[in-house]
Amino acid sequence: MASLSMFGFVALWSPYFLAFLLLITCLYFMIVGPWRTRFTKEGPPTRKQKAYFVAGIVLLYICVGSPIDLLGHLIFSAHMIQMAILSFMVPQLFILGIPNWLFERVFQIRPLKAAVTFLTKPLIAIVLFNGLFSFYHVPFIFDLANSHALYHAVITTMIFIAAWMMWWPLLNKMPGWQSLSGLKKIGYIFADGVLLTPACALIIFANKPLYATYYDPQMWMKSLALCVPAGTLASLDLSGPQMFFSIPLLYDQQLGGVLMKIIQEIVYGTVLFFVFVDWYRKEREKEKLETAVSPYPSES
Repeated sequence: MASLSMFGFVALWSPYFLAFLLLITCLYFMIVGPWRTRFTKEGPPTRKQKAYFVAGIVLLYICVGSPIDLLGHLIFSAHMIQMAILSFMVPQLFILGIPNWLFERVFQIRPLKAAVTFLTKPLIAIVLFNGLFSFYHVPFIFDLANSHALYHAVITTMIFIAAWMMWWPLLNKMPGWQSLSGLKKIGYIFADGVLLTPACALIIFANKPLYATYYDPQMWMKSLALCVPAGTLASLDLSGPQMFFSIPLLYDQQLGGVLMKIIQEIVYGTVLFFVFVDWYRKEREKEKLETAVSPYPSES
């Protein structure tokens, strides 16, 4: 099998994207640190919040800037791992890592606040994300997106934003923005998991490779052009993805669908656990408060 090193350092490690993320990280720490008093009287974010934000940046780079991004154009299972991390992990970390006062400052832009308010309505949020994700993985749309840089950037960015909107009702702590609580959050998670199942099932149980991006050499080269510099790609003698991996295309496709569903269930199960624990704790506190206020039943 050929080595990925033939694609060069830029294709493997995306130094320009790394520089961009480092700039965003420095800007974050300046805003929540030395510049904070210009925007709010609240204290700095906790260490946990800062850790969440940095973890989100690291995972974003791993998915989009590391060799995993290149692998996603070579084998479908790597693409699905990339999509799972970008959809189910990175948005959560950013929502948890950005302090409320910073969101409030951003939402002072009225059109943006109106758009987020609408898109984070629970029903709209889960339908939008799962619809876009399923739409993207319709074979002819997937192949079209992965053969044109603009289409690919627009569609994947839309899915990433939709993932933010989908996680917002579950995770945000801003007063006035919490549209779900208690058992409603649990129902929301279950509904979210169910809506993605048909797309994964079609991929897993297909009896032939669905995506020309991975079996047609010309489509495959167009897909590689999205992440490999043109000069480097022109200098390589490439015949197709089989020169890098021996796994049959159909098995790779089925593996991708299975991995997506497994990662989704693990993430949703973890979130469900914490949501249930938080709901149970609040119910216990409510019962204790009611007992303290009225320890004896009222007499008629």
